[in-house]
Amino acid sequence: MRPVWRVADVRAAEAGLMATLPPGALMQRAAAGLARRCALLLGERGGVYGARVLLLIGSGDNGGDTLYAGAHLARRGAAVDALLLTPGRAHAEGLAALRAAGGRVVDRPPAVVDLVLDGIVGIGGTGGLRETADQLAASLAERSGRDGTRATVVAVDVPSGVAVDTGHVPLTASGRPCAVRADVTVAFGALKPALVVGPAAPLAGHVELVDIGLAPWLRGTPALRVTEWSDVVDWWPRLGPSSEKYSRGVVGVATGSATYPGAAVLSVSGALAGPTGMVRYAGGARAEVLHQHPSVIAADRVADAGRVQAWICGSGLGTGEESAAELRAVLAAPVPVVLDADALTLLIDGKLADRLRGRDAPIVVTPHDREYARLCGESPGADRVGAALRLAAWMNAVVLLKGDRTIIGTPDGRAYVNPTGTPVLATGGTGDVLAGLLGSLLAAGLAPERAAAAAAYLHGLAGREAARGGPVTAPDVATALRPVLARLG
Repeated sequence: MRPVWRVADVRAAEAGLMATLPPGALMQRAAAGLARRCALLLGERGGVYGARVLLLIGSGDNGGDTLYAGAHLARRGAAVDALLLTPGRAHAEGLAALRAAGGRVVDRPPAVVDLVLDGIVGIGGTGGLRETADQLAASLAERSGRDGTRATVVAVDVPSGVAVDTGHVPLTASGRPCAVRADVTVAFGALKPALVVGPAAPLAGHVELVDIGLAPWLRGTPALRVTEWSDVVDWWPRLGPSSEKYSRGVVGVATGSATYPGAAVLSVSGALAGPTGMVRYAGGARAEVLHQHPSVIAADRVADAGRVQAWICGSGLGTGEESAAELRAVLAAPVPVVLDADALTLLIDGKLADRLRGRDAPIVVTPHDREYARLCGESPGADRVGAALRLAAWMNAVVLLKGDRTIIGTPDGRAYVNPTGTPVLATGGTGDVLAGLLGSLLAAGLAPERAAAAAAYLHGLAGREAARGGPVTAPDVATALRPVLARLG
């Protein structure tokens, strides 16, 4: 997993590293890495020599990094212009280096621009862009280069205007993000939360991490971690010569009803795609489940389902007294449980949430934002990581807070973010598939936070795979899980 660090931790690490280096050396490292990435981007647009580069310069060290990188590009033959947003407060040494390399200061953007470097505000910025900077950032989409295509925008460390520790982005009166929208972000030394969570993450574009020697100085606990394919491969249960259906795990599925049989079919589909050896279904959609999945062992009630290693409960279950009784039966079982959809409503309306805190076996809850608001009395707000962690601590459960960048929070304060999310999953029934896969991973023996992180990651990949064929439905996602999981070996 890739660690993601808060601003305070990055600042402390930078201070420790700079104490061991000559003055200015760390900025030169960052600028050299930034210039190399910019040169590669310009190479895709016809080369560095003769390229038109615009630097947007604020008052801090972020502007200094950008000026020094501009000097590198100018020495390679690029025509580099610097637009100073606070002329009297620009980094003096960086500005001198740019001028010495042949760069110049301008008072307005040139008509032709191949590459824009966003050095307005770094990790110390708060509250969105000021009006002048915001108007300038909004106009970047109108700039084009020598080949007539839109200028490439590179954010320096983070896109200016985002809340670095939360990924929040203020909006203008017209609803537009009050921040720079980058094609590429070159991050120095460590990933920051705004690059991977919240509405800021899409504004970062492709994120490339430049090593400046910071890693040994990053101490304490990361703000969160990003799941990677290699993690899922390492966690995935492996079959051996002695494997059989019971040793692989049995997952129970208490979902669906006569009113919503599709929820049962979809959650069972997700469970069957996972690594367990058997699925037991309990509920009012028994006939539909058996018609679609004849390998499933089906019963009418949880009490009659037989022994399982994990339960999934909630999708399409309904919210009446009979459904509440089924939820109570699931919670009484001494095995891990996934609570989704109607089960979350029953927790609130049936006042069952307090039961979770004293339960010994693990629980994973999977709310989207509206369900979160019902559980907590307020929306997740600007800090989705903090919101997931607060709910996890209160419920004594792992929280999978669904969204474009799904957050997993644990009761002991660890947080993970899924990088494979896609808007195509915002359609009915895809969450049922996710819950089924998650339950299968729990039954196979994965720790709840790993099961949640792996399920979210693979579910996102399946959504992307399904989208290749056009508009996506939940059955498409369930079908796409198969080839995605086959790549795990």
